[in-house]
Amino acid sequence: MAAVDAQYPLLGETTCGSLLQQLQQIWDEVGETDEERDKMLLQLEQECLDVYKRKVDQAAKSRVLLLQDLADANVELASLLSALGEKSFVGIPEKTAGTIKEQLAAIAPTLEKLMKLKEERIKEFSDVQSQIQKICGEIAGTTERVERPSVDESDLSLEKLDEFHVHLQELQKEKSERLHKVLEFVSTVHDLCAVLGMDFFSTVTEVHPSLNDSTGVQSKSISNETLSTLAKTVLALTEDKRQRLHKLQELAAQLIDLWNLMDTPEEERSLFDHVTCNISASVDEVTVPGALALDLIEQAEVEVERLDQLKASRMKEITFKRQAELEDMFAHAHIEIDSEAAREKIMALIDSGNVEPADLLADMDNQIAKAKEEAISRRDILDKVEKWMSACEEESWLDDYNRDDNRYNASRGAHLNLKRAEKARVLVNKIPALVDTLVTKTQAWEQDRGIPFTYDGVPLLAMLDEYAMLRQDREEEKRRLRDQKKFHEQLSKEQDAMFGTTPSPARQVGMKKVVGPRANGGTNGTAGRRLSLPAHQNGSRSTNKDGRRDSSRPIAPVNYVAISKEDAASHISGAEPVPSTP
Repeated sequence: MAAVDAQYPLLGETTCGSLLQQLQQIWDEVGETDEERDKMLLQLEQECLDVYKRKVDQAAKSRVLLLQDLADANVELASLLSALGEKSFVGIPEKTAGTIKEQLAAIAPTLEKLMKLKEERIKEFSDVQSQIQKICGEIAGTTERVERPSVDESDLSLEKLDEFHVHLQELQKEKSERLHKVLEFVSTVHDLCAVLGMDFFSTVTEVHPSLNDSTGVQSKSISNETLSTLAKTVLALTEDKRQRLHKLQELAAQLIDLWNLMDTPEEERSLFDHVTCNISASVDEVTVPGALALDLIEQAEVEVERLDQLKASRMKEITFKRQAELEDMFAHAHIEIDSEAAREKIMALIDSGNVEPADLLADMDNQIAKAKEEAISRRDILDKVEKWMSACEEESWLDDYNRDDNRYNASRGAHLNLKRAEKARVLVNKIPALVDTLVTKTQAWEQDRGIPFTYDGVPLLAMLDEYAMLRQDREEEKRRLRDQKKFHEQLSKEQDAMFGTTPSPARQVGMKKVVGPRANGGTNGTAGRRLSLPAHQNGSRSTNKDGRRDSSRPIAPVNYVAISKEDAASHISGAEPVPSTP
């Protein structure tokens, strides 16, 4: 190595000139010809050109690559700015002067910042889209695990991100409303199950397992299917509640009817207060747990069946009780019926076994309802009949009072009788108008019903007609008595003038007393007495059952007037008819 360095002292400072100089020395030593030397020098020049050309090509290619990198960087910068929606970004070089590498160096930090911002935006978009996708899946009811959503990197602007956030807020609001609705449905199902005595957990988990109380609120299903199924469940339970309440109310009504029929004591009735307490309640008013449980309804059904069997064994007692109620209604309405025949018919029906107890009771209830209607239709006329009877009694008392010669004596109670007489005169003056009103109303009633209006079996029009005739006879007798009294007074005066003495006054002649019927069919305290007037005693005038006058037969017994024997004895005229006592 030392020998080489000694032979080529300029090797440490090698240049093209030194190398050419060394080559010439070698050629000199070797003895190369000039042609060879020229040839080798041309070869060296060509090789040098080739080396330069390669270097130039490499440099050109490097420049092209750098320019491409710069262009790509500018394109990427524009793309990032467009995707991020950044119209102006701090750090973007304003001038494009300088070498390519300087330009690349100037734009590189901005690209790095924008790439980092892009990654952050992509994460934000991915998060919000994941939440949207999750809520949409909950609403749709999909339980499959969904991959993270792909983000559209062409639009990562804040406006687009805000749109996703607004959509997410809408979905979160819808989720909250759906969750609230689900919880309301679950609460309603819980209340309904409590009232119906059903298992709430098994009912609600059949809709969706997440509705169990063990799961969190946010974990409950809010899908369309869950809401629809919950709504159907609530409707089904509500309908079941309505049907059970209707069934229980029917049973309660049957229980009350049976208790009333058989006079069940309050102690026994109180055992079913939990059944009868809801007899008039609406569906929404029944909220007590277990109020409509199946075992309670079955218990009521068993009790109704037991009472039905007991009712069948006590059928005679129950039906006779209804019959007594019916007879009492007819008695108050003064309608005459054959009670004995009706009771015999009931006994025959029960003993024959050809009629169901329920049908027999229903028929009697129908009769009672018709009797109530009949009593209501007769009420106005009967009230006026009672007033007429009362007025006739006062008229009878007034006649007795007027015949009493001591009525003005200062005896005990005389002032009370005087007041009663004043009231009686006012009442008696109203009798004709009252009778006319009764006739009009009775005729209208008979025309509307097509049947005669009877009072204790006697046509009311016949009673009123007979009363009118007797009253007319009474007025005629009053006029005759007044004339007779005047005659006796005149005769007494003539005898006094002729003989100078005062003869014994003639016996005071009494007046016929006309008394109307009492409510119980009798007058003057004599119950059940009826007046029977022969045809020759009332001018051959009588009335038939239909209330029309009939001159061909005597008057039927009328249950409205009775004349005392003392009144009959007071009549002294043989020319006038005297009513006989029954």
